[in-house]
Amino acid sequence: MSPTNNTSFGALALELRDVRKSFGKTEIIRGTSLSVRAGERVAIIGPNGAGKSTLFNLISGRMPATSGSILLNGQNIQGKKPFEINRLGLSRSFQITNIFPKLSVFENLRCSVLYSLGYGYTFLKFLVDLDDANARAQELMEMIGLDTKRDVVALNLTYAEQRALEVGITIAGGANVILLDEPTAGMSKSETTRFIALIKQVTEGKTLLTVEHDMGVVFGLADRIAVLVYGEVIAFDTPDAVRASARVQEAYLGSSVADAQVGASEQGH
Repeated sequence: MSPTNNTSFGALALELRDVRKSFGKTEIIRGTSLSVRAGERVAIIGPNGAGKSTLFNLISGRMPATSGSILLNGQNIQGKKPFEINRLGLSRSFQITNIFPKLSVFENLRCSVLYSLGYGYTFLKFLVDLDDANARAQELMEMIGLDTKRDVVALNLTYAEQRALEVGITIAGGANVILLDEPTAGMSKSETTRFIALIKQVTEGKTLLTVEHDMGVVFGLADRIAVLVYGEVIAFDTPDAVRASARVQEAYLGSSVADAQVGASEQGH
């Protein structure tokens, strides 16, 4: 896909202002600032140990920042708990698949839509009688391509199907900012191609941040790319600009740039 000009997007959906995170005397995130607009797809790349997952943990509230501010749709979420941030419109997936392994595909999705439909955690009603929850779960199941696996227990799904289910769970609550942590890790080339198409479909009109190591995925999916090296963003620009950056090539991409261009072409870039 061709990168979209940032001016075509909406207001800021997510903003990081000089965010820092230290563990003892070791500073992992060192003054990171990012501004992501509504509807934009941003990939965060960088070598192992750059702080990518830590940054996701800070944004989603799994750990507090040492200093700085994180704004979601203009509201400061620094210090809020993960469930509070989720209710404000942000949802995330994890590197390790995070599903209910002993529930069916349909049951996983139905559980995930309950709060957004106003049911909270009440057990006063039988789930089978919740027509709106059942309908929304069915819609999600079809969207992620698992409608033929409706009653299959999640642990019996293939790896790629489990990842698709997790994406369904991630978007189930209607969040407008989606964080996906290495969504295609461990997938074959054909699975990755299908999964990119799925991600594009289910995040249409939403804001997407993804951590990804596959450069073909990155250049084929992202409107802009943030390059994180040793806890600092050294570049934040369109795929073409990042690909052409000598600083990025030296710090991270190196000889993989040519391979990434081939991969991006194969993904329809």
